[in-house]
Amino acid sequence: MQTKSKPKHLKPKSGTPDKYPWFIRLYGILSIIASGIQIAAVVFAVLSLIALAREGFDFSQLDAKGHASITTIIIAIVLLVVSIVLAIMFLVLGIRLIKNKPHKAATLCHIMIAFEAIDLVCRFMLVGMDADLIAPFANMLILFALEAYSDPSLRAERNKKRRDQELADKEAQEKGTLGRDASGKGYITLNFFNVFWVFVICCVIGLILEIIWHMTVVDPGVYQDRAGLLYGPFSPIYGFGAVLMTVALNRYYKSNPIVVFLVAGLIGAAFEYFVSWFFETAFGIIAWDYSGTFLNINGRVNFMFFCIWGALGFVWVRFLLPIMLKAVNIIPWNLRYGITAVAAALLIVDGGLTLAAFDCWYERTAGTMDYENCSAIVAFCNEHYDNEFMQNRFQSMTMHTENASRA
Repeated sequence: MQTKSKPKHLKPKSGTPDKYPWFIRLYGILSIIASGIQIAAVVFAVLSLIALAREGFDFSQLDAKGHASITTIIIAIVLLVVSIVLAIMFLVLGIRLIKNKPHKAATLCHIMIAFEAIDLVCRFMLVGMDADLIAPFANMLILFALEAYSDPSLRAERNKKRRDQELADKEAQEKGTLGRDASGKGYITLNFFNVFWVFVICCVIGLILEIIWHMTVVDPGVYQDRAGLLYGPFSPIYGFGAVLMTVALNRYYKSNPIVVFLVAGLIGAAFEYFVSWFFETAFGIIAWDYSGTFLNINGRVNFMFFCIWGALGFVWVRFLLPIMLKAVNIIPWNLRYGITAVAAALLIVDGGLTLAAFDCWYERTAGTMDYENCSAIVAFCNEHYDNEFMQNRFQSMTMHTENASRA
């Protein structure tokens, strides 16, 4: 008797996404190969340094800048460590791409972007605007794209989330609660839109306050341009400081005023110290010097400006942040993301061009500018932002090339 064969059942579909396309798997293979080459190069560099040390090589002869040489060596060591970590991460990333593990790949990409940023900053401080910056910058762009592709929340679910968010924004704007933290844990929602406009508004407010301070306290009646970018009325140190304070104090905006004052003062002073150190070691630029003042630290920060940062942070979190939120919410809900994207792109270009102009200013002053074999961006900066222009635009800054950490 012929028996009926059992019907074939389809295998239940799992939640695993489709396999990566061939070009991403190929990128994974190339990442593994590149990581092996990078690890070998780093090992060779370390062995070479050890051999030089055993032969009694005096590393202080690397430059003739005194204390700056120590800074150069430290930055080089940090870059070496970051390079090793990134090489290992690229090895792991390549394996995850080949084995089709998108969630783990996306998580790793997020971490690697931060390390690539550190790598980019270290290289910039050592060599300035150079071809060595292309690789880490390109890696960051690739990792951003790979993270977006690998994370399902940024792919299949993105359109639905965007439509839902647009409806929610429209309703919130009608109720006057747009931008507020719906969970109640903080004052505002810490999304890109709010954080970006905190940065922009405080760049402008900070510049205005600094100009007034200079005209009334430092040099009464004398105007001095205190802008920090080539174009626009922006002072980024206040923008970044406000972002840091907003992120740190958003959940504690109702806390004890003394606590808010102290935390804001510490954040502002620490960031001011870092900015002063970065500009001096990267470009030899001194933008301010508090030497000789009460409780100053290397002339970069002092007690008075610690108190000023604390007061500004308290006023910002308690009084100005609500006003900022209302002002920003004037932007129509259906245009807010487009306007923000365009404004962010313009500021990024302005910031990048400013760093390039600083780098060219340094090389011209140090006498290391190669006018015949320079890149297009360097030629553009030399033509449009010469030393006279830079000194007139950044009137509070002075160039001391001997303090830079260039290798």
